[in-house]
Amino acid sequence: MRDASLWRALLGVDKTVIEQVEFDEDEQLLVAQVRPRSRARSRCGVCGRSCPGYDGGEGRRRWRALDLGTVQVVLEADAPSVSCRQHGVVVAAVPWARHGAGHTYAFDEQVAWLATQASKTTVTQLMRIAWRTVGSIITRVWADTERQFDRFAGLKRIGIDEISYKRGHRYLTIVVDHDSGRLVWAAPGRDKATLHAFFDALGEQRCAAVTHVSADGADWIAKVVTQRCPQAVRCADPFHVVSWATDALDEVRRDAWNQARGAVTRRRAGRASGHAKDLKGARYALWKNPGNLTEKQQAKLAWVARTDPRLYRGYLLKEGLRLVFQLPHQQAAEALDRWVAWARRCRIEAFVTLQRRIVKHRDSILAAIEHGLSNGRIESVNTKVRLITRIAFGFRSPESLIALAMLSLGGHRPVLPGRN
Repeated sequence: MRDASLWRALLGVDKTVIEQVEFDEDEQLLVAQVRPRSRARSRCGVCGRSCPGYDGGEGRRRWRALDLGTVQVVLEADAPSVSCRQHGVVVAAVPWARHGAGHTYAFDEQVAWLATQASKTTVTQLMRIAWRTVGSIITRVWADTERQFDRFAGLKRIGIDEISYKRGHRYLTIVVDHDSGRLVWAAPGRDKATLHAFFDALGEQRCAAVTHVSADGADWIAKVVTQRCPQAVRCADPFHVVSWATDALDEVRRDAWNQARGAVTRRRAGRASGHAKDLKGARYALWKNPGNLTEKQQAKLAWVARTDPRLYRGYLLKEGLRLVFQLPHQQAAEALDRWVAWARRCRIEAFVTLQRRIVKHRDSILAAIEHGLSNGRIESVNTKVRLITRIAFGFRSPESLIALAMLSLGGHRPVLPGRN
């Protein structure tokens, strides 16, 4: 192997002429002087078209390459400008790096792979770069990956949800493919305009191909899905529906607690004692499924049944709604109607309000039971996105977080340089 071929392999570059390699002892830096091959010269840095030269640019510049052992490596070359008919005067493209980047393709690929596999400290210390630089790199890598693959191909059954990524009510709307479990789209915001942006990207033809959409029952999701995918079956996530009943039960429990300690009749309630003190530990006994209760919690639940019929009735209503989702579709429809009738006359305001919400979402609840569709996959992706959010803390924009989430969960993980 000739020296030039060896250096191209070591530096991870292609279509490049190695002019000279020297070691700068003062900076402890290996500097490779390079230039593009003749066929790769004078091309627009944005679109890659061959263009007439404009000027010599701002002189020579450097690109960070992968380290060789413990020694940092940079490529150094001229950076002339060309005149593109579409993009105007831009810096000419180079075959070893993306337009506007200060790192080589191989460097970017290794950073992107590490960001999806390792901790923040590992990436920054191993690659000797700032964490914000990692954000810029993975944004570039995801932009290239997105152009290579059609992430909306074969999309039939989707789940939609929102997740908080920052304090101050900052949310991402995410879309997951039920069949593959891939994260297919994410964007900042949780409103109708944000979701419309997803369906705009999907296109009318592919919107018409969507057959099922699962969500948590939010009105803004339902309205947009009805408008953009009227043929799709909307499914209300069973977990969220049961959580509505759990929230209603918790409201009843708090009312009982406040009544018992005198917080309703007196301006300032004293320390809990007697019935209020005994009621204090009932929270988890009321929340948990009967099969998961400990002996102590079973005893607490039996005590609630004897001493507070109203609270226990709320517990039975919560459990009755949960059991609806364990029945076949036809039986579930009848059971749900009976549950609504029971809740309507139960004289517990929280559950009377809940039954109105259940009636509103009745069709989507039964559709979820019939088609066996839930937001389980979406919640799994949400858990992973939350972990990625903790890792990505410090990125300047949500776009970098989204890029890292898409690279990690979108089905097209980056690979290390030199691997297939």
